[in-house]
Amino acid sequence: MLNKLTLTIDESVIEKAKEFARTKNKSVSRIVEEYLRTISSGSKSFSYSGKLNAPITDGIIGMFSDNGQDYRTQLEEALTE
Repeated sequence: MLNKLTLTIDESVIEKAKEFARTKNKSVSRIVEEYLRTISSGSKSFSYSGKLNAPITDGIIGMFSDNGQDYRTQLEEALTE
């Protein structure tokens, strides 16, 4: 049985979702349904996941090490040096 669900989502996200859905030849509703089915089943992966296009942050990956410390601890140590 199908039911309607109303979501409030930023307009730019909706437009990107529509573009993505077109490339997959699916509706946004179908993609959302598949996503919700996946996360509610306890599966850890989602077939549409992939690397985000973030060239600036991609370029700094691995440049810094946190040694398992939180940001505040790292900041305090840096300020005392």
